[in-house]
Amino acid sequence: MTAADARKGTESELAKKRRARVIDRLLAAAHPDAHCELDYTNPLELAVATILSAQCTDVRVNLTTPTLFKKYRSAEDYAEANPEEVEAIIRPTGFYRNKAKSIMGLGKALVEHHGGRLPEDMESLVKLPGIGRKTANVIRGNAFGIPGITVDTHMIRITNRLGLVDGKDPVKLEFRLQQLIEPREWTMFSHRIIFHGRRVCIARKPACGACTLAKHCPSYGEGPTDPAEAAKLLKGDNVDELIRLAGIEHAVSQ
Repeated sequence: MTAADARKGTESELAKKRRARVIDRLLAAAHPDAHCELDYTNPLELAVATILSAQCTDVRVNLTTPTLFKKYRSAEDYAEANPEEVEAIIRPTGFYRNKAKSIMGLGKALVEHHGGRLPEDMESLVKLPGIGRKTANVIRGNAFGIPGITVDTHMIRITNRLGLVDGKDPVKLEFRLQQLIEPREWTMFSHRIIFHGRRVCIARKPACGACTLAKHCPSYGEGPTDPAEAAKLLKGDNVDELIRLAGIEHAVSQ
């Protein structure tokens, strides 16, 4: 279950599935604290926060939503909101006019068609303003406990690097990954991939030489392979543990 066959393009479907599940287990060990990094207390807040997170960091969204959530507590509140007031609050998240339109439209749709409550099923969710499959999977997985794979930029980049998928179409990637990862793991796999992308497999310069997935990754070598150099690229609050899991403590301490 190494990356050699994946690199050569000769990996069987069964071997890829086994490699994908090994990768998921290794990510679980490396990022046991993986979770949704948006702050929320109910499904509606998560839906709004996810809409605001488009082209914006979770940190910035979390700085913005306390004021928003204090003022607008229900779908009815958003439906009846003053657009300029909503825009003023969410302006720091960027694209604030379109986002304000989406979250106010969401409120109106929920009031008109769902009794003011967010539905759980995918078909109903994707018909709501501002909600596509990615946002729907975030909501279903984290607010309702229904497993789903969230295909964002981290997921696209990293699963392509890992040779689990080929391409950038979010829907095709979602269904392909569903074939490889155990259903009960879909939501957590999404969180783990995002954590891995932010802390280890960084877009411009992945920390290949300090990665616990190294022998399972056909793209190993895109970043520095020297352990000491790679370790300097690691981010987050569990760098020491990542170094230990990668088995490079001696090389880094020299």
